[in-house]
Amino acid sequence: MKAHDGMYIGGEWRAAAGTDTIAVVDPADEQVIAHVPAGIAEDVDAAVFAAHEAFPAWAATPPAERAARIAALRDVLVARKDEIAETVTAELGAPLQFSQMVHAGVPILVAGSYAELAASYAFEEKVGNSTVYAEPVGVVGAITPWNYPLHQIVAKVAPALAAGCTVVLKPAEDTPLTAQLFAEAVHEAGIPAGVFNLVTGLGTVAGQALAAHPGVDLVSFTGSTAVGKQIGATAGAAVKRVALELGGKSANVILPSADLAKAVGVGIANVMGNSGQTCSAWTRMLVHTSQYDEAVALAAEAAAKYGDRIGPLVNAKQHARVRGYIEKGVAEGARLVAGGPEAPREQGYFVSPTVFADVTPEMTIAQEEIFGPVVSIIRYEDEDEALRIANGTVYGLAGAVWAADDAEAVAFARRMDTGQVDINGGRFNPLAPFGGYKQSGVGRELGAHGLSEYLQTKSLQF
Repeated sequence: MKAHDGMYIGGEWRAAAGTDTIAVVDPADEQVIAHVPAGIAEDVDAAVFAAHEAFPAWAATPPAERAARIAALRDVLVARKDEIAETVTAELGAPLQFSQMVHAGVPILVAGSYAELAASYAFEEKVGNSTVYAEPVGVVGAITPWNYPLHQIVAKVAPALAAGCTVVLKPAEDTPLTAQLFAEAVHEAGIPAGVFNLVTGLGTVAGQALAAHPGVDLVSFTGSTAVGKQIGATAGAAVKRVALELGGKSANVILPSADLAKAVGVGIANVMGNSGQTCSAWTRMLVHTSQYDEAVALAAEAAAKYGDRIGPLVNAKQHARVRGYIEKGVAEGARLVAGGPEAPREQGYFVSPTVFADVTPEMTIAQEEIFGPVVSIIRYEDEDEALRIANGTVYGLAGAVWAADDAEAVAFARRMDTGQVDINGGRFNPLAPFGGYKQSGVGRELGAHGLSEYLQTKSLQF
């Protein structure tokens, strides 16, 4: 697609208030592929004003009509699926097949789910002698990350629109082209002017202005825990609602009765997908001491098969960060059994699929979110120790448990301090809530739980 040199505000592309631009870089070859405007506070003001003006009419639109507009948006995304995948590959670096299946395919499923929910959700209910209404919060400031550039947009915008809210989106500066393509799709789908608005820019400028804007009623943010804390503090000072989907350090717990080869293979694949740039990735593999050596060998073999099959990391900063963590793992005594810090290619932000053995729970690589293709294998002696290790971080976003039967895995999963757990390789469900415990966030995305984040309740007594 051709990059726009303006902002999508009030149903049209408008010139940016400032003159600065952001270079979009292809992480596979480090070449600049486009420039987009770097929005400033004045752009955010204009977008919030447009969203505020459009809110009364959109909130009053019958849910069935809102559902029809979201379904039309879904259909445009389907029609432009190939263009979406190519755009994500160009600015994120994901292999094209992965972009087609995940980066383009999953948002289509999510958009479709909200088209159905908007039409069927109970926005009104009787409770004794009261009628309780679920009403839209108002103007939503959505700040999205680069790792799943379209999915994260749809996971915020679709439920907000279904609820009757209007939206101002500030996407990650690394992947703004996907956001611009989404704005085109919104326009093509006939969503009314001002209901969705896009401001590209830096997080420290446009993102901060949006989070702090007095005209924004709810801030929905996905990104690092550090930035989430700042946004939460800003919103709290204004008594403003937030939805925060933050970091993770998820455990892949393999109980002794499990199919070890399958659990290890799926676990490695989970981390290597999207080059490890997934907040819910199972980056800690917990294995019973009786199976530890076999698991290490299986993991090293599985990781080695990925080789050139994974894409680069998103930018030079992330590339240096991940390699620094690998070096720290070696320095703290972990044993490399696959990969390492050396760049596998002369050009592009590539990191080799990396597996560490002999990792102890207190090591940096077992505690901090690396956000790269790095797996730490940790030994445990019994289930109580496995649980302590699994719960022994500040995060609680996701995880996995493997056992001979689902009931055994469920019994362990119920004791984990985390928001979502895959049981014996459970499949993605766009209707299931996603979000974290502890410092992994506040609130939920996807399904009816995700829709409820954008609603507030009013009760009338009779």
